[in-house]
Amino acid sequence: MRRPAPRTLRAQLTAGLVSLLALACLAVGITTALALRGFLMGRLDEQLSASGGRFAASLEHEAKPDADNRPDTRGQAESTFGARLLKGTVTHAAVVDEATDRSLTLTPGDRRALAGIPVNGNGHSIRLSSLGAYRVTAVRGDDQDTLITGLPLHPVEETVHRLEAVEAVLFGAALVATGIAGALWVRISLRPLQKVTARAAEVAGLPLASGEVAMPGPIPDTDPRTEVGHVGTALNHMLGHVEDALVRRQASEERLRHFAADASHELRTPVANIRGHAELALRHHGPVPAEVRHALERINGESQRMTRLVDDLLLLARLDAGRPLEHEPVDLTLLILNAADDARAAGPGHHWLLDLPEEPVTVTGDAHRLQQAVGNLLANARTHTPPGTNVTVTLTTDETRTSVQVSDDGPGIPEEVRPEVFGRFVRADHARSRSTGSTGLGLAIVHAVITAHGGTAAVTSTPGHTVFRLVLPN
Repeated sequence: MRRPAPRTLRAQLTAGLVSLLALACLAVGITTALALRGFLMGRLDEQLSASGGRFAASLEHEAKPDADNRPDTRGQAESTFGARLLKGTVTHAAVVDEATDRSLTLTPGDRRALAGIPVNGNGHSIRLSSLGAYRVTAVRGDDQDTLITGLPLHPVEETVHRLEAVEAVLFGAALVATGIAGALWVRISLRPLQKVTARAAEVAGLPLASGEVAMPGPIPDTDPRTEVGHVGTALNHMLGHVEDALVRRQASEERLRHFAADASHELRTPVANIRGHAELALRHHGPVPAEVRHALERINGESQRMTRLVDDLLLLARLDAGRPLEHEPVDLTLLILNAADDARAAGPGHHWLLDLPEEPVTVTGDAHRLQQAVGNLLANARTHTPPGTNVTVTLTTDETRTSVQVSDDGPGIPEEVRPEVFGRFVRADHARSRSTGSTGLGLAIVHAVITAHGGTAAVTSTPGHTVFRLVLPN
């Protein structure tokens, strides 16, 4: 299984630093080991050249009984190897053992290896089956024979291995110390970047979508000479632009909110006058032409619709402005019963079902506004579902919150409308909404009222099952 690469910049920099040092240590270790091996091999070659093949030349007298003709081991190091070849065939082979010579029995492979050594006096490495690795030289003897002298390579190998072990320990300790020191150094070097990250995370957690937002101050001590300083300076400029945009947006929203509130307030009187004059004209006892009566009825109907629209706009403006609501005990069970009775009277073709706890449920809030929110949900279910639809109102409560759930088995909310269903002037069916007098603000008022009470409003919908859920704190 492949190990995952480090993801944080600090881990990447530390890993890169340690990796570069490891490569440098590896290069130094290989270079020093090869250099030491070459030096020791040169020393062996010098020793072999200094011997001049004397031990190998004396091997031809080994079989003679005269003691004076024994092989010459004077000045020969222990484990020195000697061999004499005549016409490519090994005639004698021995090794110095405790200042004496010891004959060797060579395998056919050993004999072929010895016969293949060039007769040039240079050092060559071979491996003998009974002795191991040796450094040997071959020179021409006085009798046109070939004299081979060798020294064991295991001292060289042991020295090189000892150096490699020492380097491994030292380089390992250096890598560990460098890794720890490098991690601390990188952490200190990236500390300004951590401030930038923390400030960006702080801004990301702010509710920038709406309302007045207090932006955090700029990042201090941004050094423009460093890359991290460049990032901090750029972030400070960006925060300044964002703060300016938020201030402008908030001012625009305030102006729009005041305009909606003022316009709604000013429109209430003329709309009420129009509605009053229309009703007065309709109560006229004299003969009224049918066309005029129809026009007066349309004026009266549209004035009623405009009255509801003005009232809704004024309510939303007041809620947006943070006008305080009443905080009194509200019998939510009785409120739902009254709202269901009103809905049953307005929509007798629907099946209205209640699922309420046995004991009354009481919350703290504004009874009128909560009544309006629940009534809007029931009106929404009645308006946007066909007759015969089952609409169920469920009330549940626990120690911390109370939930009001309005569900129906109607056609559901279109997927493209669902994300903005609590928005203002949002309609799933424009033609039907206008014909029924809907303002498109009912669910927006539900959301605003519940939010003003510190609760939440949510919706889930699939064809055949739509649920609006209001959650209020106890």
